[in-house]
Amino acid sequence: MTIRRQPPKTTNQDGDPRRIGVEIEFGGLDLDRAAKLVEQVFGGGIERSGAHMRKVTGTDIGDFEIELDAQVVHPKADADEFEKKAKEWIGDLSANFVPTEIVGPPAPLDSLGDFDELINALRDAGAEGTEDGLSYAFGLQLNPEVSSTDAAEILRVLQAYVLMSPLLRKRIRVDPLRRILPYVDPFPADYARRILKPDYAPDLAQLIDDFITDNPTRNRELDMLPLFMHLDEDRVRAKLDDPLIKSRPTYHYRLPNTNLANPNWNVTTEWNRWVSVERLAADERRLHQLSKAYLARHPEDFIDWITVRAKEFLGDIIE
Repeated sequence: MTIRRQPPKTTNQDGDPRRIGVEIEFGGLDLDRAAKLVEQVFGGGIERSGAHMRKVTGTDIGDFEIELDAQVVHPKADADEFEKKAKEWIGDLSANFVPTEIVGPPAPLDSLGDFDELINALRDAGAEGTEDGLSYAFGLQLNPEVSSTDAAEILRVLQAYVLMSPLLRKRIRVDPLRRILPYVDPFPADYARRILKPDYAPDLAQLIDDFITDNPTRNRELDMLPLFMHLDEDRVRAKLDDPLIKSRPTYHYRLPNTNLANPNWNVTTEWNRWVSVERLAADERRLHQLSKAYLARHPEDFIDWITVRAKEFLGDIIE
């Protein structure tokens, strides 16, 4: 059993317990079998909401969606019968190479143990993870609710993430195909240098504008666009016309593999790595020290430097 680490703040800005969304991509199981495993772990009942989509509703933490993870196989709500049949046919043909995705509801942090149980159930049922196929770019995505919508705190998390990224990539051992594909691209070095400078103190509008200027895409290892959409939808929509950007009061952390081949791996493993980011963000002295070290080096040199000096500078921050 993996012990769950506590983040510096366990409540949101309203004083309510923080929640987290979990998204699991995998192959090797059909939708009905995957939905049944969700039902066995979390309760509720299964609904067939489309040819390539299931729901598990009525659980104690909310409703789950289980679907083929490709927009092309899901008809629009107003689709006619021809489009529905065409989409169903495309989904049938692509089911063997399009990942299945389980999307959980915003859940209490103490439910992560149940998600670990789901991971074990998927593994036992023969689900295939990132390392089980050369063409599998499957990922686990975490959506931890923000503890504050204050621009300064969001900036500190961004800064901490940029600094921690080399260590996270090394410890996760991001799959080669996932590194090649654009979905978990690192932040550009120019953006990292912009936000790590000691005189960078933007308000929320500038933080959003600067982010989109250097990152006009959802394809980042830490996708901030759902949070920025939640905070200022008009500002984001004015700059990015992407209907796939969904408003959520969360950090959308996309880096982890779905490492089902490792019997010791689970959702809590990746949550604990994320907590390292939040702990660094909360430690302004060490955040400043590492920012200074980054700015004094070429980005590639910093990767080597932080890998060697991690324990010295981060101590109990890293898991």
